[in-house]
Amino acid sequence: MGLIIFFLFFVPLSQCVRSASELTVKLKQGYVRGYMDPDEGFYAFYGIPYATAPTGDNKFKAPLPGPVWLDTLEAVDDTIICPQKDFFNSIPKTMRIKEDCLIANVFVPDTKQKNLSVVVHIHGGGFHTAYGNSVFYKHLIRSKRIIFVNFNYRLGPHGFLCLGTKDAPGNAGMKDQVALLRWVNQNIAEFDGNPEDVTIDGYSAGSSSVDLLMLSESARGLFHKAIPESGAGIAAFSVQTDPIKNAKEYAKLLNYTGSGSVADLEKYYKSISYELLVSGDVTAREDSVFLMSPCIESKGKKESFLSESPDNILKSGLYPKVPTLHGFASMEGLLRLESFDKWKQEMNDNFEAFLSPDLKFKSEDQKKNVTRKIREFYFGKTEINNDQILNFINYFSDVMFTYPTLRTVKYHLEGGHNQIYLYEFSFVHDDLIIIPHTNIRGAGHCSQTNTVSDGFIGRNYTNPRLEEMRTLTRSIWLNFITTGIILNNNSRFVQYIHIYNFNL
Repeated sequence: MGLIIFFLFFVPLSQCVRSASELTVKLKQGYVRGYMDPDEGFYAFYGIPYATAPTGDNKFKAPLPGPVWLDTLEAVDDTIICPQKDFFNSIPKTMRIKEDCLIANVFVPDTKQKNLSVVVHIHGGGFHTAYGNSVFYKHLIRSKRIIFVNFNYRLGPHGFLCLGTKDAPGNAGMKDQVALLRWVNQNIAEFDGNPEDVTIDGYSAGSSSVDLLMLSESARGLFHKAIPESGAGIAAFSVQTDPIKNAKEYAKLLNYTGSGSVADLEKYYKSISYELLVSGDVTAREDSVFLMSPCIESKGKKESFLSESPDNILKSGLYPKVPTLHGFASMEGLLRLESFDKWKQEMNDNFEAFLSPDLKFKSEDQKKNVTRKIREFYFGKTEINNDQILNFINYFSDVMFTYPTLRTVKYHLEGGHNQIYLYEFSFVHDDLIIIPHTNIRGAGHCSQTNTVSDGFIGRNYTNPRLEEMRTLTRSIWLNFITTGIILNNNSRFVQYIHIYNFNL
C-alpha cells in the first residue's frame, strides 16, 4: 500500500498538467513550468537550457548536453543573451549576458489540440549580435495552430572562430542550432507539438542559417519545411572564404600583436575575456562580410557541421529537399544606407575594395576588367554621387542578398527540388523614411520579417495599410507552416509580394 501511495504521489497521470494560469511539462531533463501570458493568450516558457556551452579552453567547441534538474524548473527568465556587443543599441538594459547562454523559449497556444505544427525561429544579427527572443510571431501563435520556439546560439568568435584545430574547429554557433533542433525533436511532443512537422524560419543571418541547415548532414531529419527570409547560405557573408585570414584580421581589431600562426592565434583567443572577444566591430565593411560566420570544416571530422562548400552541395543535389519559402525584400541594400555619404567617394577611388571576397581571379588584369564591368553595370561611367543613391542600394541588395538567393533557387531547381516558392517583398507604407536625394520609400532589409512578426529590432509601425498587409503575409506564412503550400485569395496586396511557384 505504501508503494502504491508513493507512485500515486510522485508520478503524474499525464506528462502535461495544464490550468488556466500555468502549464507544467515533463521534459527529458526534468519538469518545467510555464505561465499564461494574460496579454497574449498563450503559455510562455522562457530560459529552458537546451544544451550547455563549454567554457575555458573548450569554449569554441561543440555544445555539451543540457543540464538535468530534480525540482520543477520555473521557466520565467527572459533576460539571458549570449556574449556580444550591442552594435545597434537595440538590446534592452534588462538583458543579461551569460557565458552559458544556450536557452530556448517555447510559446504554446491555449488549446486542447495536439500534434500542432512547430516553428523554430533563428534570429539574425550578422552572426555577431541579437538574441532569440528579439523576434517572435504572437499573431501566428494566437491562431492556435502552431507552437513557436526561439533560442540563443553563440555569436561572433565565440560561435564562429574557425581555426581547424581540435579546440577551435569552427561552427560552434551552428552546432548550437543543431543541438536545439535535436532538443525540439526529443521534447516538443510534451508541449503537444508534432516533432514530424517542424518548420525552421529565420531572418538575415538566421535566414542564411536556415539555408545551411538544409545542406548539413548533422541536421537531417530534424525539420520538414524551411522559410529563409533575406539571406542565402552561398552569400559571401554566410560562409568564410579564408577563416585563418579572418581570424588574424579580427584579432587585430582587438589589438593582437602576435606572430599570426594558428597556434598563437588559438592561444590568444583562448586567453582573452568574453567582453574583449566579442568587441570587434565588423558591422560596416566594404566587402560585405562580417569576418566571423560559418565555415567549411575539414572532411572526416565526426562533429563537422559543414565539410563541403554550399555551392557544391547544391549543385550535387545530394541533400533532402523540403518545402521551402525563399525570398527577399526589394531594397535589401537599404541596410547600407548609413554608409552612403562615406562610401560614395571611396567607391570612386577604389571600387575594387567593394568586391565580395569570394570572387577569385586568374590575374590582376582579369580582376581590373571585372571590377570595371561591375562598376559600369551599376553606376555607368559617371561619378558615384547623390544622384546614384538608388544604384548604390541596388548594388548592395544584389551582392549581399538578391543574387545569392536567386542563384540558390536556381541550384535547387537544377538539383531536383520541386517544392519551392520564391518571393520578392516590395510593400512600403507612410511610416518608412523617404530615401535621401529621392522622393520614394523602399522595402528594406527583412521588411517581410517586420511585417509577419510583432515588432522587429525596435521598429513598431502601425497604420491601416500595414495592418492589412500583415494579415496577408501572416496568412501566407501560416498556410505554408501548416501545409507546406501557399493558399491566399487576397488580390489587393498581391502586387507587393510577388510569389513564384516552383512546385512541379
